Amino acid sequence: MSKTVKILYGESDSAVQREQARMMEKAGYSVQLALGRREVEEAVRKHKFDVVVLGHTLNRDDRHHLPYMAKKANQDVQVLVLHASGKHPGVDASLDSRSGEKALLDTLAGLLQLVHA
Repeated sequence: MSKTVKILYGESDSAVQREQARMMEKAGYSVQLALGRREVEEAVRKHKFDVVVLGHTLNRDDRHHLPYMAKKANQDVQVLVLHASGKHPGVDASLDSRSGEKALLDTLAGLLQLVHA
């Protein structure tokens, strides 16, 4: 990668978050962690990210409302929601949280092609 890709990764469970973040960092991404809705909101207001990943331990309302907030803060950000059902207008991709590491990395790579196109 020519530049470091910046990912904001939000979850409500810190153990799940640490495990997933290690995997993304191992793949070469720069990952900022946000624990819970408030930290995600604050991070998207203060910093620019290439991708915002909203994890499955966030509650359904958070996974529904936070994509809007992320897009409002940065219209170019890509939003990936784990464990989402249906198409949401603020979500660029969704993935079942049980899909595994390869599926997550493949989905991130696809989103990043859109960012750098």
